[in-house]
Amino acid sequence: MKIKTNILATALVALVALPAIADDLPKRPENIQFRPLVFNAPKAADYRHVLSNGIVVFLAPSRELPLIDLTMTFRGGGFLEPADKTGLAGMTAALMRTGGTERLGPDELDERLDFLATEASIGARATTCTASIDCLKANFDESLSLLMEMLTKPRFDETKQKIAVDKVIEGMKQRNDDAGPILDREWNMALYGADHFEAREATEASIRGVTKADMTAFAAKVFNPANVIVAVSGDFDKADMLAKLEKAFAGWPTGERMPTPPAPTAALTPGVFHVEKDIPQGKVYIGARGIVRDDPDYFAALVMNEILGGGGFTSRIMKTVRSDEGLAYSAGSQLEAGVYYPGEFRAGFQSKSPTVALAIKLIEQEFKKMQDTPVPAEELEVAKQSFIETFPRAFESKPAMLGLFVSDEWTGRDPSYWDTYRDNVSKVTAADVQRVAKRLLNMDQMAIYVVGDWDAIRPGDATGRASMANFFNDQATELPLRDPMTMQPMR
Repeated sequence: MKIKTNILATALVALVALPAIADDLPKRPENIQFRPLVFNAPKAADYRHVLSNGIVVFLAPSRELPLIDLTMTFRGGGFLEPADKTGLAGMTAALMRTGGTERLGPDELDERLDFLATEASIGARATTCTASIDCLKANFDESLSLLMEMLTKPRFDETKQKIAVDKVIEGMKQRNDDAGPILDREWNMALYGADHFEAREATEASIRGVTKADMTAFAAKVFNPANVIVAVSGDFDKADMLAKLEKAFAGWPTGERMPTPPAPTAALTPGVFHVEKDIPQGKVYIGARGIVRDDPDYFAALVMNEILGGGGFTSRIMKTVRSDEGLAYSAGSQLEAGVYYPGEFRAGFQSKSPTVALAIKLIEQEFKKMQDTPVPAEELEVAKQSFIETFPRAFESKPAMLGLFVSDEWTGRDPSYWDTYRDNVSKVTAADVQRVAKRLLNMDQMAIYVVGDWDAIRPGDATGRASMANFFNDQATELPLRDPMTMQPMR
């Protein structure tokens, strides 16, 4: 009974105190005052180490869980493939992981990894390859030993290769099922040229032509200690981890560092281009080559794109095309600044066939508005704060943070980039946004790519507000659909 009395007394005291607390609360949400966000970006130099054989290692101990995550990043990928062996990088990486080692067959290797509760992966992208393990601290030594076996003594099992080839071939058969993949490949070919690695597509012949000798040579070229940066996070002591890595990498055959990826030589041809596909909607990209990461206008372009179409529901394109007109479920823009050569800017959407032209016209008007009229102060501030306030998320996990450091190490980014990032965003003015809009948003220098039913798209909407004749003097080029297995144009 005494316990119940004490609880009741505490509750009464709390109720009496409520009015006093309420008096201190702001009357409206916008009157709430928040303390300034204080966050200092971590410095790569504080995590960087160099092993005796020259391998750069980034270490970030973390004691939350008894786990260790190790990732090796190698320069090299699709850009090193011969044109007639497109797909070699991906096939090599897949077989290094699934094809066993000289000592262990594929099933034996999988069973051992499962027993250790270790997740191991090896992958290849356009410019990099990666190899990683995520394991228990107690099993790290053996897990790392198995990963090194996969990297240095891959078996490239023939049965596993056949399975991998069949899987890729089956995937190829679905290339023309949806508008998205069709638009993506034609867009990449337009931007970079069909012969550039950014746009090349594997074919049945190129995949079936990959041999064990090809994979062995590619693995030796890319996966070597002169061509790797290592990142380790998790439950470990720094000195102990460095000793483990020294031991694990001892005797790893030295190779050579791969060159930087080659720049494309093709130039985008402005105009309207379309691929015929019998669907009720048209999928559209509008854009051109953009800027490099170190361009003086980079931060202004970043803010401009956020306002124009990169900011989701707060962006102008989304508001106009979706919210105001109801022409598309999703519409927006993206800016990808290249590292070794200019990337791209593009706007995109998907709309029912008769309203495709109207949506393009509305986006064109937003381009022009951005060029002709300075953005209002409030809109500019919202866009800048979206970058400034979310900045700490880039470092919210140790693996993500180390991933940034590894990327910066490979690409030679200025070490002060992260220290000055928010200041550089904050300095962007309405005049900067307008200037970069005049530089990047010129419709006559862009290409419009459309996949859909052209006979239904070309006339435009029933109200006559827009038709495809409004763009590039009613000149449009039809691109043939490509055979999914050969990537050659079909009649």
